[in-house]
Formats: sequence, C-alpha cells, structure tokens
Amino acid sequence: MKVRLTNFSEDWTQMFQTEAQFLKTIFGDEIIKFEHFGSTSIPGMKAKPVIDMMCIVKDIEKIDLFTTKMNSFGYDVAGEWGITGRRLFRKGGEYRTHHIHFYQKNNPQIDRHLIFRDYLRSHPKEVEKYSKLKERLAQCFDFTSEYSQAKKTFVKEMEQRALSWFEDK
Repeated sequence: MKVRLTNFSEDWTQMFQTEAQFLKTIFGDEIIKFEHFGSTSIPGMKAKPVIDMMCIVKDIEKIDLFTTKMNSFGYDVAGEWGITGRRLFRKGGEYRTHHIHFYQKNNPQIDRHLIFRDYLRSHPKEVEKYSKLKERLAQCFDFTSEYSQAKKTFVKEMEQRALSWFEDK
C-alpha cells in the first residue's frame, strides 16, 4: 500500500464513531468496548488516514465466527497478523480507511496501545517529533511496509518512555 500521510483531521473521530456503531450491529454483545487509538486519535499528529480501532471483546475465539460476514461487508480478514491473540480486519482495500483490531479483555496489547495513545495526547512535543519523523520517512519511502519498518525503532523507544510515564503517574 502507498504511503498517504496527511494532517490531523477532526473527521477521524466521527469516522471512528460511525464505524463503532456499525460494528455493534454485527458483533452485538460480544464487544465490551471500542477505543480509538493510533495516530488518527492524536490531535495534531500527521497520519496515514486509516482509523485504528480497538474492539475489546469477551471471547476472541467467537470473533472467528464472523469472518465470512465481515468479508461480505468488504473487510479483509487478516487473522492475528503477527500479534498473538489479535484478530485484524482491514476496510477499504488499496485506499484503506480502517484497521479493526479485536482483543480479548485483559490482553496486554490493550494497555500497550492505550498507554502510548494517552502519552502522546499528554505530550505535544513528542507528537511534533513523531510527526516530523513521519514526514521525512514519507518522502523517502513509497510503500507502507518500508515506511513502517523505518520508524519501528523510534516508536519502540517512544513506547518505553510512555510506559515509564504511565508507571510514574
């Protein structure tokens, strides 16, 4: 997929809410809670305009029963996609609009993602540094696979700062 980096948009919150309402009609009571995370959830952050959504569910195994239905609504079914215990669905094909990440309650990935989000929301200078890195990388790489790999070390270091910040609160 081509890198499409844009300025922050207030529309992203509405896109998250609209998708959450739609997913609730499919999964019903399986979903405990929705969370908007990733760069589109951070005011001021440059981002690929793809909404990262977390669906916290009671039983991750039950989500597998919905793959055919999700596929019929145009979602790519990606399974765990490198993270044990996750189910990932992608919407929009080449011009992707949403990544839907399902985690069973108490999965440690939930806290990792939300702590990182909350850290960035509380540290505008970090948002600025991260945005500048993204801009430089978007000029160097055409495809998200290369772009994502190039920012991996920076993100891991920032995640560690976020975890320390959270523990010190």
